[in-house]
Amino acid sequence: MKSLKKEEREYVKERIKEHFELDRGEEIGDLAAEQMVQVIAEEMGPFFYNKGIEDARQMVEQKVINIDEDLRSLERPAGRPKRS
Repeated sequence: MKSLKKEEREYVKERIKEHFELDRGEEIGDLAAEQMVQVIAEEMGPFFYNKGIEDARQMVEQKVINIDEDLRSLERPAGRPKRS
């Protein structure tokens, strides 16, 4: 997995090993855990990535709406006043 730093990859690998041991009562080695990290990254990574992009898109859209509202609140009336 090239996208994660070595420390991050090690952390994920250790969490996988811990999961197998605590939740399943199975002990897996470093190689099996590393392979599991690779499968997760390749098969599920794009789903998590796309969800992050969608969340960021929604946040930016909300900020643009807020900026638009703020700018509209600064507008001043223009033109001649209407006579009654």
